[in-house]
Amino acid sequence: MASGPSRKRADYMHFTPIQTRWSDNDVYAHVNNVVYYSFFDTVVNQYLIAEGALDIERSDVIGLVVETGCRYFEPLAFPDALEGALRVARIGNSSVHYELGIFKAGADGPAAEGRFVHVYVDRASRKPTSLPPPLRAALEKIAI
Repeated sequence: MASGPSRKRADYMHFTPIQTRWSDNDVYAHVNNVVYYSFFDTVVNQYLIAEGALDIERSDVIGLVVETGCRYFEPLAFPDALEGALRVARIGNSSVHYELGIFKAGADGPAAEGRFVHVYVDRASRKPTSLPPPLRAALEKIAI
């Protein structure tokens, strides 16, 4: 486990409920580390879809993950109810740096903190492209 978290619940702008599943637990009886990355992906994309900034089937511009990381502070396990927390640390021309927290429901401190960087590209060419105005507006709502 890493030293203590750097953020608290109040430091985040958006929350998504997450219910752990039986299959999330590993042989050590806690949520396996790879599952946290799925949580991060879910929280980011749920926010973007809900804001109308991403249509996963038709958007001309899509986000590709180029960097991600996680620090773990306490174990989680099924049947824990969780909350994924999100904020935007940096908005570039074609990239976004997200910061995430995974909290036990109602907890003030995260069980894990993560980072997630998207580079937005043209769906067809896969070349970096400027963030479309609706996407930028959605990101600015939760920027620090």
